[in-house]
Amino acid sequence: MTIRLDHTIVPAKDKIAAAQFFAEIFGLKVKPGRGYFAQVQVNESLTFDFADEPEPSADGHHYAFHVSDAEFEGIWSRVKARLIPYGSEPGEHTNGRIYTRRGGRGFYFEDPNGHLLEVMTVQETGS
Repeated sequence: MTIRLDHTIVPAKDKIAAAQFFAEIFGLKVKPGRGYFAQVQVNESLTFDFADEPEPSADGHHYAFHVSDAEFEGIWSRVKARLIPYGSEPGEHTNGRIYTRRGGRGFYFEDPNGHLLEVMTVQETGS
């Protein structure tokens, strides 16, 4: 069996607000229903399960996503439309630049809970 990540728990001050922010920026939907988690289906096998944690750790988590060029443009447009600072490096995630490396481009930005999100493309090579 191939190992695959099924879900990850994302601590948040307000799980519903955090899930809605993430879903909106990434062009996804919060799964309906009320439960312990507010879930967002990221792809066919992965959910982000947002959990209330009134005092999340001072150090946020880093979540990195490979996306298509079209998805990148959509996410970047939504980040810019909401005036969310973004940048080209983890330590400079508010410099207003995107990076180009590994044959693609990307950027970093923080969610409202201090988690650092990275969005990157990978340029496909011919077969």
